[in-house]
Amino acid sequence: MVYSTDPDFAYRTDERDEPATLPPAQQDLRVWLDRKHRGGKVATLVRGFVGTADDLTELARLLKKRCGVGGAAKEGEIIIQGDHRDRIVEILLETGYRCKRAGS
Repeated sequence: MVYSTDPDFAYRTDERDEPATLPPAQQDLRVWLDRKHRGGKVATLVRGFVGTADDLTELARLLKKRCGVGGAAKEGEIIIQGDHRDRIVEILLETGYRCKRAGS
Protein backbone atom coordinates (compact mmCIF):
# COMPACT_ATOMS: atom_id res chain seq x y z
CA MET A 1 0.00 0.00 0.00
CA VAL A 2 1.43 3.31 -1.04
CA TYR A 3 -1.41 5.73 -0.41
CA SER A 4 -4.95 5.63 0.97
CA THR A 5 -7.62 8.30 1.01
CA ASP A 6 -9.42 6.56 3.86
CA PRO A 7 -8.71 8.49 7.09
CA ASP A 8 -9.42 5.38 9.21
CA PHE A 9 -7.07 3.15 7.24
CA ALA A 10 -4.81 1.03 9.47
CA TYR A 11 -1.71 -0.20 7.72
CA ARG A 12 -1.06 -3.86 8.50
CA THR A 13 2.04 -5.86 7.74
CA ASP A 14 2.32 -9.60 7.44
CA GLU A 15 4.82 -9.83 10.25
CA ARG A 16 4.85 -13.20 11.92
CA ASP A 17 5.26 -13.63 15.62
CA GLU A 18 8.43 -15.35 16.74
CA PRO A 19 7.80 -18.83 18.07
CA ALA A 20 8.04 -19.25 21.81
CA THR A 21 11.34 -20.72 22.92
CA LEU A 22 11.08 -24.40 23.72
CA PRO A 23 12.78 -25.68 26.89
CA PRO A 24 16.25 -27.13 26.28
CA ALA A 25 15.04 -30.73 26.78
CA GLN A 26 12.57 -30.29 23.88
CA GLN A 27 15.08 -28.72 21.47
CA ASP A 28 16.59 -31.01 18.85
CA LEU A 29 19.79 -29.34 17.64
CA ARG A 30 22.22 -30.47 14.93
CA VAL A 31 25.90 -29.51 14.91
CA TRP A 32 27.51 -29.27 11.45
CA LEU A 33 30.91 -28.40 10.04
CA ASP A 34 30.78 -25.98 7.11
CA ARG A 35 33.48 -24.91 4.67
CA LYS A 36 31.35 -23.30 1.96
CA HIS A 37 31.27 -19.56 1.28
CA ARG A 38 33.78 -18.77 4.00
CA GLY A 39 36.95 -18.13 2.03
CA GLY A 40 38.39 -21.56 2.83
CA LYS A 41 37.86 -21.19 6.57
CA VAL A 42 35.97 -23.72 8.65
CA ALA A 43 32.92 -22.88 10.75
CA THR A 44 30.75 -24.94 13.08
CA LEU A 45 27.00 -24.49 12.61
CA VAL A 46 24.25 -25.21 15.13
CA ARG A 47 20.84 -25.62 13.49
CA GLY A 48 17.34 -26.54 14.65
CA PHE A 49 16.86 -23.98 17.44
CA VAL A 50 13.19 -23.15 18.00
CA GLY A 51 12.68 -19.85 19.77
CA THR A 52 13.12 -16.12 19.78
CA ALA A 53 16.05 -14.31 18.22
CA ASP A 54 17.10 -13.03 21.66
CA ASP A 55 17.32 -16.57 23.05
CA LEU A 56 19.26 -17.71 19.98
CA THR A 57 21.70 -14.83 20.47
CA GLU A 58 22.08 -15.72 24.16
CA LEU A 59 22.86 -19.36 23.30
CA ALA A 60 25.37 -18.19 20.68
CA ARG A 61 27.01 -15.94 23.28
CA LEU A 62 27.35 -18.89 25.68
CA LEU A 63 28.91 -21.13 23.01
CA LYS A 64 31.33 -18.44 21.82
CA LYS A 65 32.43 -17.68 25.36
CA ARG A 66 32.93 -21.33 26.34
CA CYS A 67 34.84 -22.11 23.11
CA GLY A 68 36.86 -18.88 23.28
CA VAL A 69 36.16 -17.95 19.65
CA GLY A 70 34.04 -15.58 17.59
CA GLY A 71 30.82 -16.26 15.81
CA ALA A 72 27.30 -15.02 15.14
CA ALA A 73 23.63 -15.91 15.33
CA LYS A 74 22.01 -15.40 11.92
CA GLU A 75 18.85 -16.62 10.24
CA GLY A 76 17.98 -19.18 12.89
CA GLU A 77 21.43 -20.76 13.14
CA ILE A 78 24.55 -20.22 15.19
CA ILE A 79 27.90 -19.88 13.42
CA ILE A 80 31.04 -20.54 15.48
CA GLN A 81 34.47 -19.92 13.95
CA GLY A 82 36.61 -23.05 13.64
CA ASP A 83 36.00 -26.77 14.11
CA HIS A 84 34.53 -27.05 17.62
CA ARG A 85 31.90 -29.74 17.01
CA ASP A 86 32.88 -31.98 19.91
CA ARG A 87 33.16 -29.12 22.40
CA ILE A 88 29.83 -27.60 21.32
CA VAL A 89 27.99 -30.92 21.59
CA GLU A 90 29.48 -31.34 25.08
CA ILE A 91 28.37 -27.83 26.13
CA LEU A 92 24.87 -28.29 24.73
CA LEU A 93 24.43 -31.63 26.51
CA GLU A 94 25.66 -30.07 29.79
CA THR A 95 23.06 -27.33 29.51
CA GLY A 96 20.23 -29.81 28.87
CA TYR A 97 19.81 -29.57 25.08
CA ARG A 98 19.29 -32.63 22.92
CA CYS A 99 21.78 -32.51 20.10
CA LYS A 100 23.59 -34.65 17.57
CA ARG A 101 26.73 -34.22 15.57
CA ALA A 102 25.54 -34.32 11.97
CA GLY A 103 27.27 -34.20 8.60
CA SER A 104 30.76 -32.91 8.06
